[in-house]
Amino acid sequence: MIQFFHVTKRFPTGQLALDDVSFEIGRGEFCFLTGPSGAGKTTLLRLIFREETPSEGQIVVHGRNVASVPRSKIPYLRRSIGVVFQDFRLIDRKTIFENVVFLPRLLGHDLQRQRRLAFEALRRVGLSHRMNAFPRELSGGEQQRIAIARALIAEPEIVVADEPTGNLDPDLAQEIVRLFLDIHLRGTTVLFATHDRELIQRVGRRVLTLVQGRITSDHRLTGIAPPEPLVLPAAADHEPPGRDAP
Repeated sequence: MIQFFHVTKRFPTGQLALDDVSFEIGRGEFCFLTGPSGAGKTTLLRLIFREETPSEGQIVVHGRNVASVPRSKIPYLRRSIGVVFQDFRLIDRKTIFENVVFLPRLLGHDLQRQRRLAFEALRRVGLSHRMNAFPRELSGGEQQRIAIARALIAEPEIVVADEPTGNLDPDLAQEIVRLFLDIHLRGTTVLFATHDRELIQRVGRRVLTLVQGRITSDHRLTGIAPPEPLVLPAAADHEPPGRDAP
């Protein structure tokens, strides 16, 4: 599903971000990516969805060499990869519906299908009833759940998350981790970057450790206190928005 073969990334300034990185993440796997700030975690994720290209080596996603994908085809690659960032990246002046529905709108779906896809994505994170709210009306944890819904709207095979709990308190962080575990249980491949070692110890799973751009460890943890499954509202709890909705 995701394969790195001796990948090195140097920036034009000469900074070495990744140094001879090799690993493979299988279909449907949940994997933590950890390491100190500046270790190269964000660069590694950006290489997966072709925000950056490697200086050396190959990256294969869905059986395709990412670096060889023509620029015109990059949007098609990204449709199969959901991305969640630490800073939410919601547009304050737009409603939650408008924030989430960007990709279906870009794909040319009619408004009725846009509503249906947005409703289902938001239902999965327990916030379908907030479609008409604005980001400023939501808590930090709710805003991150909206960002996750946006990443899920196209039913991607892969979800990559860059420090998605970094701006949240421990209780909200646990809530967000439960969401990612639920996503994983549905068969999605998840790569979750975090420097929170305590969170990783609690949850367990496979752990890739980056230090100064190199993979220094690849091992599995059992987890000392895995979070309980997150119970979300059923689809019938709320009706999809009507024609007067945005």
